Formats: sequence, C-alpha cells, structure tokens
Amino acid sequence: MSEPVAARGDAESWLARIDRAARQETYEGTFTYQRGGSFQSSKIVHYLDYGNEYEQVEGLDGRPTRTLRKNDDVWTFVPDRKLVIVDRRSNKYTFPALLAGDPTQLLDVYDVRPVGDDRIAGYATQVIALEPKDSYRFAFRLWFDKKTGLLLRAQTLDDKHQVLEQIAFSQITFTVPYDHRIVASGIRETSGWSVVHPPIDTVDMAAEGWRVPPVVAGFHAIREIRRPMAAREPGDPPVQVDQAVYSDGLSAVSVFVEPVGKSDRKEGIASSGATHILVRKSGDFWVTVVGEVPQPTLEQFASAIAYKPAK
Repeated sequence: MSEPVAARGDAESWLARIDRAARQETYEGTFTYQRGGSFQSSKIVHYLDYGNEYEQVEGLDGRPTRTLRKNDDVWTFVPDRKLVIVDRRSNKYTFPALLAGDPTQLLDVYDVRPVGDDRIAGYATQVIALEPKDSYRFAFRLWFDKKTGLLLRAQTLDDKHQVLEQIAFSQITFTVPYDHRIVASGIRETSGWSVVHPPIDTVDMAAEGWRVPPVVAGFHAIREIRRPMAAREPGDPPVQVDQAVYSDGLSAVSVFVEPVGKSDRKEGIASSGATHILVRKSGDFWVTVVGEVPQPTLEQFASAIAYKPAK
C-alpha cells in the first residue's frame, strides 16, 4: 500500500531543499547515468564561492570531454580536437540540479509521496515519489541526502512503474578543499586550443509565424533561441534552427523548427529510455519535438503547432 500524499508544506520543503542544495553545496563525486543497457559515468566537482557557482564535469567513458562552468557560462573542452566551445548554459535540468524554476509549480501537476529511507553511496537518504496527476508526464523517484538535501539518485518511471532511466552517485564527499581556482584556472588556460563561441540569438517564434498553444497543463515556455547548424553539403551556409523549450519544472519538451532544404530525414517517432522524438513536416519546414515525456505528450504539442507566415 502506497504512502498517502504528503502535505503541501512538506512537499514544498523537500523540493526546495533539493533545489537549493544542488546550487549551494560544495561536493565532489562520481555519478552514473543508466538508460536501458547503456551506462555512462562522470566525475563532478562543485563549489560555491561568494555567491558564484563553479563546476567541473569530466566524462569517464567513451570520448573524453570536460565541461567547466561559472554560473551560466560554460566551457566545453574536446581534447582530441583541441577544441573549446564557449556557450551559455541552456539546460539547467542536469544532475543533481534536476529541479528548475519554482519547485512549488511542480505540485500543480505532481503528487509527492514519502517512500521511506535508504542509503546511497554511504549516505542516509530520504526517498520521495513524484507521481503525475495526468498521463502527460512520467513519474519520478528521488533520493536526497538527509543532512544536506543534495539529490543522490533519481529514477524516471513509466506508468507501470518500470525504470526507464536512472542517474545516481556511486561515490560522493562533501569535505572538498574549498578552492574554486581549479575551475577558474581551467577556464583561463585555453592557449593552444581553438576557442569557438557559437552564435545563439533569442527569437520570437510567434513573430516568425509559429503558434504553439499551451495544450499540455503545467508546461510553460521558458526559452526561445536560434542557432546555426552545419549544412549537409560542404560550402553551403549554416542552417538556422529555432528552438522553443517548455517545462513543468522537472520535465522539458523542446520544439525545433528548420527549413526542409536538402535534408533527407523522414517523418516518424523514435524513443530511447525516457526520451521520445517526433518528426513531422509542416509545409517547407521540419518540426521536431523532443522530450523526456510519454509519446502522447509530444503528439499533443505537435498537433497544436501551426504556421502562418508573418506579413
């Protein structure tokens, strides 16, 4: 028998602690992301210094990468190409900072239930379940450290309570030498690297003629940007792609719009773990909807998208 739904005050307190700890705690550890039979491990170190966040994430599997972050400014190092990509953080839903925006908004679309206690990476945790109030989002189970509130494990579950994907610390310590210079010096040391600043602009998609009514309760538009993507044929100019991002505070859906051009893609639906992708052609444009949500949610978004050229 499942536990009763938590009182709103308790639920707000738990979610606020998880959100705050990811930004304000200093910690170092290794976490593993699991999706189906695929595993990917990363090492993270996070500091807070005079109100500034510093973070370093190193991929431990596959192609080596290293990401440094100061607040929302991000430097991604690709060693085998001696390439540094300097960008603004566009996705704040990254472990252990999975909650974005006002945590209280989540309670409009999720019920929160206490599940019990557990131990993760040697730390005592409290476990809560976030159960959707409709069929347009997945359920989540969160383990957070009792002392600091930091999220130590998160699972995404389908409507049969099967785990679609999981991310969890296998090792973590909060007794980290308080020295953000490890990150700050890495940001400055780019001599010998090719440094690229991808041009990203804000865009008003409604002014461009696109309409995406808020058809799924709880999802709010949080960002609209335009970025160039490499053309398929050498020598052709970059393809301008518009992206609108919608979030309910935990789950996110992105709508991408690009000219058909010489693309040979096909309409259809694909999925991997909790991520679903829907591609449709709308006149002279490809519309791609991506999100860690059930397929019907993407279909709701896609069916609501309409284009009327601006005069």
